[in-house]
Amino acid sequence: MGKGDKRTAKGKRFASSHGNARPQTTVKATAKIATPKAAVAKKAPAKKAAAKKA
Repeated sequence: MGKGDKRTAKGKRFASSHGNARPQTTVKATAKIATPKAAVAKKAPAKKAAAKKA
């Protein structure tokens, strides 16, 4: 159980990796409040050009 053990937090720090023993997100209590974005008016789709007859 030391630096070579990738199942421990110390081993994760030594290997520069994350996982169950060393989760990347430390603060879970703070959640961002979703702010609604302003509605963007969509343009009408462009009309396709008529196929040329040979």
